[in-house]
Amino acid sequence: MTALLEARGLSRSFGHVRALDGADFDVESGEVVGLIGDNGAGKSTLIKVLSGNLDLDDGEIFFEGKRLELSGPRQAEEFGIEVVYQDLALAPHLNPVQNVFLGREIPRKGILGHLGFMDEKAMRRSAAASFAELGATVKSLSSAVGSMSGGQRQGIAIARAMAWANKVLILDEPTAALGVVQTKNVLESIKRVRDKGIAVVLISHSMPHVLEVCDRIQVLRLGRRVATFPGRETTVEELVGAMTGALDSREGAA
Repeated sequence: MTALLEARGLSRSFGHVRALDGADFDVESGEVVGLIGDNGAGKSTLIKVLSGNLDLDDGEIFFEGKRLELSGPRQAEEFGIEVVYQDLALAPHLNPVQNVFLGREIPRKGILGHLGFMDEKAMRRSAAASFAELGATVKSLSSAVGSMSGGQRQGIAIARAMAWANKVLILDEPTAALGVVQTKNVLESIKRVRDKGIAVVLISHSMPHVLEVCDRIQVLRLGRRVATFPGRETTVEELVGAMTGALDSREGAA
């Protein structure tokens, strides 16, 4: 089967630091792939490249079997690729609804829409439905997100990405600021997104969460993919061994 999104031999350096060193990655439609590795393994750099936020020094990206050259994150969004970064990338002075629809506002019908008026009621209903589906607790739909807790902001960012992703959803440490109930809601939502045929990439340091929802798990170490494991047939010990180099990569190859 041809991967929906595939990276081959990606390399990217920052000065003398080589963040990606011939990294490979792939994910298929309707699949959750865990992307794990120790700090500095290249995970965040890889997803920034895949989402058009960083240029490549070398390597190729393929989307639906065709070579893809991304000029920026807006183009990735046009292909249906959505990302939740660790810094969340929210506009703190805007409310949750405005953040969900930032750059994708719904114009009002008729002449008012042509004059630049937005359908605030429709956007509010849609955003509220997205938060409810995720189980995200939002203090107020009209308050600035900068005044909200880290968990609330995280829920807003995840709900926004899930609302717009139609091909690939990339989540970078999505449960880091969440409580037990919110974390469970996010993991269940990941499964629902997968069941819609959307590819999900989960970056997490929580091995139990990775094992719970991932169909496959790919391990990065020193900027390269060193192992791929089937999610239901591996253990935390095997994953940690591949991350640290204690397990020979050939033993973990799927």
